[in-house]
Parts: sequence; C-alpha cells; structure tokens
Amino acid sequence: MTATPAALAEDAAARGPVVRRLLARPELGAVVGAVAVLVFFAVAADDFLRPAGLGTVLYASSTIGIMAVPVALLMIGGEFDLSAGVMVTSSALVSSMFSYQMTANVWVGVAVSLLVTLAIGFFNGWTLTRTRLPSFIITLGTFLMLTGLNLGLTKLIGGTVSTKAIGDMEGFASARAVFASELTVGGFQLRITIVWWLALVAVATWILLRTRAGNWVFAVGGNAEAARAVGVPVDRTRIGLYAGVALAAWISGQHLLFSYDVVQSSEGVGNELIYIAAAVIGGCLLTGGYGSAAGAAVGALIFGMTSKGIVYAQWDPNWFKFFLGAMLLLATLLNAWIRRRAEASS
Repeated sequence: MTATPAALAEDAAARGPVVRRLLARPELGAVVGAVAVLVFFAVAADDFLRPAGLGTVLYASSTIGIMAVPVALLMIGGEFDLSAGVMVTSSALVSSMFSYQMTANVWVGVAVSLLVTLAIGFFNGWTLTRTRLPSFIITLGTFLMLTGLNLGLTKLIGGTVSTKAIGDMEGFASARAVFASELTVGGFQLRITIVWWLALVAVATWILLRTRAGNWVFAVGGNAEAARAVGVPVDRTRIGLYAGVALAAWISGQHLLFSYDVVQSSEGVGNELIYIAAAVIGGCLLTGGYGSAAGAAVGALIFGMTSKGIVYAQWDPNWFKFFLGAMLLLATLLNAWIRRRAEASS
C-alpha cells in the first residue's frame, strides 16, 4: 500500500518526540562511541569477543565503573574529587594494617576501613560547605595528604611500602568471597566487581530519576544559590555526594586488598583522572547539572574495551593513553553536538 502524505506526516510527528527524547539523553554519545569501539576491536582482535576476552573486558570496566558512577553524580552536583584514586588505596591500607596489627578478624578491619573512608568523604564535603573554596583546591589538598599518609604510615608501621600478607587470617576467605570472588554465568567467568558495578549503576539511576535527592543533585549542579533559595539542602546534598564517592572507594579498596592479599601504598595516584574522564565521556558536563549514572557506566566500558582491546590486538600498550585522550575529546565534542541538537529540536 502507498502511504498518503497525511499518514507520513502523522508518522513523522509520532517519531519526533522519540527522537527528541533520545537526543536529550546524556549517554547517547557514549553509547555511539561504545558501539564503534566494540566493532573496531571485534575486527582488529580475534580474541576480543570470546567468552574469556569479554569477561576480562567487563572486569577492567567494572574496576573503573565502580568509582566512575559516584564521581558522575558528584559532577552532576557541580563538584570534583581529586582524592578519589588514592582514597581507594587508603581504604585497602586501613583494612589490611588494622587487621594485621591488631590480630583481629579481617572483617573488623573492613568495618574500620568503612568508617575511616566515609570520614574522609565527609571531611571533603564538610570543608567545601564551610570554606566555600573550590572543590578542586580542597580535594587536591586531600589527595596530597592521603598520598603522604599512605606512604609514610605504611613504612612507619610495617617498615616497607607494602602491607603484610593477611591471607591466612580469620575472615579472609569470606571477605574475599564478597569483594574478590568469581562467578560462572552461562559459561562466562565473571568477577564479583561486575555485580557491584551494576548494582551501583541501578541504585544511582534510581536516586537520580526517582527520588527527591536526585532532583536536589541536579538543582545544586545547575544553580546552587537558586536551589538554596527554594529550600534545597545544598550543603547536605554536597556532603552526601562526597560520602557516596567514599563508599565506592571503600568497595574498590576492599577488592584491591582481597584480590592480591597485599597492597602497595603508592597505588591509585592518577586514577581519579580516569574516573572523571569516564564520567565526561558518559555525558557529564564539567559545569554540573547534566549527566547520568548509565552514561558513566558506558564511559567506563569504553575504557575497559580500549585497554584490553589494545592488548588482544597485540599493539604497543603505550598507545593506550593516546586513544583515551582522543576518545575523551571526540566524546566531549559529540556530546556537545547532541545536546545542541536536542535543545534546537525542543
């Protein structure tokens, strides 16, 4: 049958709102980029799409994604956390050294680490709200202090720059099952961090889209003073966002510890930039007020596919940072173009 002009017009009108909604999604550019990277490495590397290869890619993505999701929420709220990378190491060090020095059940060290890590996040948020200094300056200071503490205290207490092995201590096996075990799903060997990652994405998405706290996050990131004027608890929202980053750092830190048994106190430096880059690739604006948790997850997936795809393609791994930088620029330009199109069509 031949469609009449009226029918074509009705069909275009029906599709119009759908197209506008798709263009308005922050993660659209990241999804397009992820598909392109997937196709590229599927052609360039034979092992990329095999079960073992996909499991490795998802694991690499999850270790970044666990942190990228709360970092994205913080960026939507208009703030940064440059201490996120070393905070992961701090969390692992506290768990390990407390358990070893106190000869306590490993779970006691895990609990103490949770309290200490949340205290660091609270410190960042509380200092920001009290001093009104830029979050860049505050968290840069925290980054430097934690870097020094990680190295100095580890060497002071243990005599070396790494922790002592705690694999034979009580509670290690059960903690490892929670933070560093492997699951078999349909023939795939998947690390437990993938479950943590997906759970955080689901919770963060629910908070942003279905709760009043999510509205507060967008409002604070869009215009903090206007949000304060209409009754949004700006200070509590910011402190809560920093606590969310700290919680994710604790999860990542425990995975680091229970995967390798010992922790090097110099680890984590520079990872905060990867978390921020994943959030930006996923559609978050540096100015705040725009983004999504799902976008940050896709950004982390792009990082994971690129890092492992280069290995499977047997390329020089020194090209990894070049590809990441190029993807960051391209994704930012694509996200900006999509957003302009969405605004023009609305």
